[in-house]
This record gives sequence, structure tokens and C-alpha cells, in this order.
Amino acid sequence: MVSVTVSACVVLVACACGPEKSKDDTDAKPSQPSASTEAEEPSATPSVSASTEKPSAVPTGDQPAPRTKQRAIQRYEKYLHALGREDIVTVCEVAGPAAKKAQGQGLGPCTSTYAAVFQMISPAQKTALKTATVDPQRVSVRTPAEIEMPVDAVKSSATFSENDLGSYTLEYLKDDWYITD
Repeated sequence: MVSVTVSACVVLVACACGPEKSKDDTDAKPSQPSASTEAEEPSATPSVSASTEKPSAVPTGDQPAPRTKQRAIQRYEKYLHALGREDIVTVCEVAGPAAKKAQGQGLGPCTSTYAAVFQMISPAQKTALKTATVDPQRVSVRTPAEIEMPVDAVKSSATFSENDLGSYTLEYLKDDWYITD
């Protein structure tokens, strides 16, 4: 019963938080950085010491994230790790569209709903989520903009069921992948 409640709360919380940027995020970035700003800030592009390194699938700056299965998996793993760490900001950012749907169905905002979810996850499960990975072979690409992450794709030191964690749909919205269902 707890796992059903956790899953319901996770979905509901996810809907309360969205991928929208705050006014501060959009106002604080100058369109053209000054030379002094460039000198003070570290480069956003990591130096490549060996040509064998693969380019990152993580977006930099204002570039959209790749609309790939690999990027969707990265976002979902980010969500799982944040869930294990009780990182409400990251959880609500990735699961925002689903949380908004849940809030529209009567659940509270993402932050309060996930605070309850965190209490329902066992310490062993939280530890396992911090390092959980996703088996790409078990992930289903429905459309180029919609991917299904079944619970059995989650690989960790703990076992999760539909009642514990559930399966999720990620959609490509606003230039990145978000949990929508």
C-alpha cells in the first residue's frame, strides 16, 4: 500500500513542478558576455585531453538537449539519483509536467508531495536509487519525442516494482526530456 501511495505521490508531485525558467534565470544572463566576465568565469566547454573521449549528450548553455534515447535515459537517471538523495529541486525539475497534472487532480504542489514521497521510500531503496542505472534494451521509444521507462529497466542494488517506483513516460518538451506520466 505504501508503494502505491509513493507512486501516486511521485506522479502527483512531478506534475506540480515544471521545466519553466524563473525570471531570474532569464534576466540574469547577458546576451553577450563582456571580456571581463569571460575571464572570471570558467569555460563551459571541458578541455579534451584525449581524442577518445565521447562528446557529452548533456546540453550546454542555451542549446537544446539531444532528442535521443540516450539523453532521455540520462534525464531519468538524474531523476532517480535525485529521488535517492531527496533532492527536491531536481526531482521537481525533471518530473515537473507529471507533477502539474497530479496537482490538477487534487494533489498539492510538487515540493510538498515529494516531501511525503521521500518519507515512504526505505533507506535501502534511497541508497540504491543514488546509483541506479537504466538498461537501454528495456526502454521503449514510442515516438521520437516520447519514451517509456518501465520499472524493470531500472538496475540497482534494490528491487523495485510498479507499486514501489512505477513506470514512467518521458517526453521531449521545451528542448529537453521530462517525466509526463
